[in-house]
Amino acid sequence: MEDRQTLVAVGAATRDIHPDDPRGWRLGGTVAYSSLVAARLGLRVRALVGVDDLAATASELDVLREAGVEVELVRLATAPVFDNQQTPTGRVQLVHSTSDPLPLAALPAAWRSPNAVLLGPVAGELSEDWSAAFPQATFVAIAAQGLVRALAVGKPVKAHALRRDALLARADAIAISAEDIIGGAPLVRELLRPHQELLVTHGARGALHIQFDGKRLSSRYMPPLPPRAAVDTTGAGDTFLAAWLATRLLVGGPDWRALAVAAAMASLSVERQSIHDTPTLADLCQVLVRLRDRHLG
Repeated sequence: MEDRQTLVAVGAATRDIHPDDPRGWRLGGTVAYSSLVAARLGLRVRALVGVDDLAATASELDVLREAGVEVELVRLATAPVFDNQQTPTGRVQLVHSTSDPLPLAALPAAWRSPNAVLLGPVAGELSEDWSAAFPQATFVAIAAQGLVRALAVGKPVKAHALRRDALLARADAIAISAEDIIGGAPLVRELLRPHQELLVTHGARGALHIQFDGKRLSSRYMPPLPPRAAVDTTGAGDTFLAAWLATRLLVGGPDWRALAVAAAMASLSVERQSIHDTPTLADLCQVLVRLRDRHLG
């Protein structure tokens, strides 16, 4: 019997406009990046992926399957399509298509009691019903980017303040990019419940891990390991969260090593241009060995 830690990842895949791809797009989205990273780090991964008709045929899904991810596709009449444009002031996302909801009923019964869940909404496709989908013993992490997006076809994505709802209340860990934090959100002390964790990624500036014990906040900063010239930052935050969660499960509980692995994997990912190039365990080991040698030397 297989005794590996099991992760279920849930969310809609995106089609990201890309002129260099013969299809004119590449598959992306939190569920795709995170499930691949977690599988390459040794977890048993099951991914419930919302797709439109074009995304259902994507070669990137075969990359996930080849890495050992059990992929369950849910056909959506409308699924998210974005045009990610890098500008001097950061990434701008233009909306080509929004997403239908991903129904809770699509989750296979055998997938409902994993060790951990990564909820990865990208376009508001996960309703608050998902907050009750898994038992309390399951560790739930949520990538909150899709919860702070206002989407309108033909217009840039607009951010709104992070609000505490049933999904955030259920999550044991919340991840968000610093660029998605805007005014109007509650203070961290008011946002987090006791023993809840918050991961804030900030690109080349590194990441911050915050935990609330019910009385006081504690934090740990982790720089990129090492900093790298970014080719494409798409998926870097998802890579960070998945690597952090996978390492946490493998080493047992919160640990600085989970942040170090997450920082190294995210740093590697910004040099890549697609899911096909997602960093592997071998890539990670090379980085960690070099960092160890540099520290000891």
